[in-house]
Amino acid sequence: MRSTFHGLEVAKRGMFTQQSAIYVTGHNIANANTPDFSRQRVNFNQTEPYPAASMNRPNIPGQMGTGVEAGSIQRIRDSFLDYQYRNESTKSGYWSTRLDAISRMEDVMNEPTEFGLAKAMTQFWESLQDLSVSPENEGARAAVRQRGIAVAESFNYLHSSLTQIREDLGQQIKTGLLEVNSILRQISELNDQIKAIEPNGYLPNDLYDRRDALVDELSKYVQVKVDKQPTGGNALPIAEGIYKISIVDSTGAAIEVVSSTGYKTLSIDPSISGDPTNPNGYVRNVVLSDGTTIAPNDFANGKIKALIEAYGYGSTPTSVVGYYPDMLNKLDQMAYSFAEMFNAQHRAGYGLDNSTGLDFFSVGSVSGAAGAIQVSINDLSKIAASTALNEPGNGENALNLSKIKDLLITSGTVTISGSPVSVPIQGGTIQTFYEGFIGQIGVDGQQAQRMKVNADTLAKSVNENRQSVSSVSLDEEMTNLVKFQHAYSAAARMITVVDEMLDKIINGMGRVGI
Repeated sequence: MRSTFHGLEVAKRGMFTQQSAIYVTGHNIANANTPDFSRQRVNFNQTEPYPAASMNRPNIPGQMGTGVEAGSIQRIRDSFLDYQYRNESTKSGYWSTRLDAISRMEDVMNEPTEFGLAKAMTQFWESLQDLSVSPENEGARAAVRQRGIAVAESFNYLHSSLTQIREDLGQQIKTGLLEVNSILRQISELNDQIKAIEPNGYLPNDLYDRRDALVDELSKYVQVKVDKQPTGGNALPIAEGIYKISIVDSTGAAIEVVSSTGYKTLSIDPSISGDPTNPNGYVRNVVLSDGTTIAPNDFANGKIKALIEAYGYGSTPTSVVGYYPDMLNKLDQMAYSFAEMFNAQHRAGYGLDNSTGLDFFSVGSVSGAAGAIQVSINDLSKIAASTALNEPGNGENALNLSKIKDLLITSGTVTISGSPVSVPIQGGTIQTFYEGFIGQIGVDGQQAQRMKVNADTLAKSVNENRQSVSSVSLDEEMTNLVKFQHAYSAAARMITVVDEMLDKIINGMGRVGI
């Protein structure tokens, strides 16, 4: 037969379980504004009914409930929404970083404004036209030299500024990989802590939250894949286990970086002249501590990929491609072509002292031309404005010099004073070449801005869906608090009822007539 105190035990279990639910609700309310906190709930389970099926069970009408127990305290999380958010976060990280790199380049190029290279060159061409009208005027000659210096200094400034930003990007790559390594180490340490707790039948919800927050942060740098591995022992069926983290490449292949045995660190290929912040450096590969390599263009998305693309990557120094190396290369091509074409026309003319065959600019080789170009004429009388000997009033060569910007280049060759001149620009004119790559910066910037907005919008939308599942709603928690409080009070009232019943049995029975 059932126990006399059966009702007390049922009520006691109800009180303890409702009390646990009240405590968990209080924990949720206390962490309503805690970042990355996932709300928790008590999973109520019915206790085993009485009597259990057995040969010597008592003969009663049927099984009776024995109350409730707190089976587990589980956090509320949707792994599919986590997966979606991390994918969008990776895209957002890539386009945000790419937009930042392009925006910094736009700030340096500063076009179209009154202070960019285009304006300096326009003023230079205008000063040559003025010189063609007054070739013997020393003021006009001084203006040409000063405007030429302004053009050279503009090239020098653009080259040094872009190079400095590129070096900063190289440092950001190193810093980003250090941050990735730190995140991987922390995830591995949390895995170890979770492995020590789950087999005992507990759910370390706070450790789960910290680990997921780290994976979210990691997803900004690289595209990640998360696989769960059971910890064994007496772990609950809903235990999340340890995380195996992999970097997903552009083909969809997974490269494991965190496992049950530890984690791997990422670094730049040491064969890259030592350091990616070297002005002539480049990224060959990202290397894992076990020797596995990831080529720069094999990264699927994320900040690291965007930084490497901006800084420059390749297999050899001559095969380096990237946003900033490409822009520096175009600037060098323009500076070298401009100087060579201008010098070729200048050598064909005569100065006031009948000097001829002199270069106006010194430029060196194509590589680094924008940083090396400078005016080599110091004596104003040697500026070759005339096309004929002993004709100081002849300004035709100055006029020809002012038309250099409009000379058509075909297959890397342009004809100046009847002679072919080879230049690195393959087609168009110097002006259209400059307008072309300045326009490309604008197009790339608009695309990056558009894609960033799209990625941010999708990430925000997915995160809102995720927060609707995992975040704390104070209205909902207050409703739960009232519900659990009433259930607790009802269980306590049941104890009072059972106590009164037992009082009748113990103290009132067997006292007939008293």
